[in-house]
Amino acid sequence: MRPCTLVRMNDWPDAWSDENRGNRYGRGSAGAQPESARVMRQVRRGPAAPSYGVPQQPTYVDGQGYDDGYDGGRHDDGYDSGYNSGQVYGSPGGPQGPGPGGPGRPAPNWRRRIKWTAITLVTLLIVVSVGTYFWADSKLHRDVDLSKVIDRPEAGEGTNYLIVGSDSRAGMTSEQKKKLHTGSAEGKRTDSMMILHTGDNGSTLVSLPRDSNVEIPTYKGSDSGKTYQGTGRQTKLNAAYAEDGPELLVRTVEYNTGLHIDHYVEIGFAGFANIVDAVGGVEMNLDKGFKDKYSGADFQAGKQTLNGEQALAFVRTRHAFAASDLERTKNQQKFLSALAHQVATPSTVLNPFKLYPTMSAGLDSLTVDKDMSLWDLADMFWAMKGVTGGDGKSMNMPISGSANGNLVWDKAKVKTLVNELKNDEKVTVSGN
Repeated sequence: MRPCTLVRMNDWPDAWSDENRGNRYGRGSAGAQPESARVMRQVRRGPAAPSYGVPQQPTYVDGQGYDDGYDGGRHDDGYDSGYNSGQVYGSPGGPQGPGPGGPGRPAPNWRRRIKWTAITLVTLLIVVSVGTYFWADSKLHRDVDLSKVIDRPEAGEGTNYLIVGSDSRAGMTSEQKKKLHTGSAEGKRTDSMMILHTGDNGSTLVSLPRDSNVEIPTYKGSDSGKTYQGTGRQTKLNAAYAEDGPELLVRTVEYNTGLHIDHYVEIGFAGFANIVDAVGGVEMNLDKGFKDKYSGADFQAGKQTLNGEQALAFVRTRHAFAASDLERTKNQQKFLSALAHQVATPSTVLNPFKLYPTMSAGLDSLTVDKDMSLWDLADMFWAMKGVTGGDGKSMNMPISGSANGNLVWDKAKVKTLVNELKNDEKVTVSGN
């Protein structure tokens, strides 16, 4: 085997050795001067391109060997590689860069947040509104069938509601009857009757005194379906209700006025008192005080808040007045105005703990016709609020005198009034 010859990158000249190099400089030389540039060409680099968090590569500088570019983690030019601070590779602000969201968090998209908040609120409002509608609709007692009313007058412009307050004691305990001074009479009668007209030319509320003298016409029995021929019998208006209920009352009002009734609404004693209590009482300002042992009324003059029991006594009182029935209808209109405004106040409408009990108390106690919708009921309520608040007209049916203790309507004025209501015109007739 041939001996292996080591070939060095720097071949020394022949016959040279460490002893006869003399004053040459180079690797292993003891001289103070650096070795010649022929040993290794110096490599110089241009200015380094900026880098973000990438360590600088080592270079060979001026024959001094490789410089790794770090001085305790910091380069001579002041550049911090990030190793000391714990910063990882990425942009100068961190993985996500600088911004309002802070390190590692994107800035919040407020426009997106507002959009989805609005969508959520609108959806919640729709769900609550729809749920409330079906809940309220299910509580209405649609027990009156106006299709049983015969020989009806033609419908005119606008909408006519017959609003009735009955003395029904159905479902009341003996304690409630005693507390509310209702007595224990069987059956039910009407304590108040009003026609509310709504249309494009304002609303008009006409009270029909229960002692009004009317003729009972031919009618069909609501239960039997049998036709009862009219005999020209004259009686008080509230007797029609006592004889055959709401259907005969509507038939009698239509026959004696010539005005078509579109909807029927009735409320009993207990329901009326419950509504007043649910709304937290109704404030009234009375011009004069009065007492009535039959209704339980005992009021002083001045401003006061009436609870359910007191309110019922107020609207039922008739024996304390000389013109008993006419004065009572005026008090009823006055109280309904105050009640409607109390129900419609923001403290009630915007407070679910007040609104829902009030709605429940009212809807539970209402009896309406089969075609009555919640929209019709709302229309009636807002018209009632407006007319009793001064935006419309409220009046008693015009009276010309009396016969056998009953109030006789003024036929000429009633005819003018009915024509104006039929044509939805502004009412010019005044009542008593």
